[in-house]
Amino acid sequence: MNVTLDRETTTPRTPPAPLRLSLTPDDATAGRLDGAWWPRSHDLLTELPSLAKELDNRWGRVTRVTLNPAHWPSIPPRIPVAGHVVHAGWFQQEQDPNEIMVRSYAPGRLDLLVVPPHTGPTEAANLMATAADPANTLTASDLLATRPTEHIVRGTN
Repeated sequence: MNVTLDRETTTPRTPPAPLRLSLTPDDATAGRLDGAWWPRSHDLLTELPSLAKELDNRWGRVTRVTLNPAHWPSIPPRIPVAGHVVHAGWFQQEQDPNEIMVRSYAPGRLDLLVVPPHTGPTEAANLMATAADPANTLTASDLLATRPTEHIVRGTN
């Protein structure tokens, strides 16, 4: 069998965008949060695999995440990630709407601020640094409430 490729219509795959993640240093005791994650959209199926893959390498295989559905239009119960499945759930009333809780086979959990995708780069960097600071005592929502709104870029991912 002969196969012919039309190079004019075949588009090369673009490399995945780098993960935007900031974690509390390994040798520090975490503050209220263990860091921050800045996804590019509110599509959990698209965004979670890169986060889970990175955390698999650093912390142990991610097995479960929980989120508040306030900012996620769809939370599928199982999300394929790098050869395994991450179970997803939600707690609408009990969980901070701006946080993701990540569990792995390792003991413990990570509580990460979810920086809204439309946040401008300077403000996102400040939020991520503050969330990863072991001295931080603010919740995810309290941390977002302290940001100046003029740094938010509307309508971009």
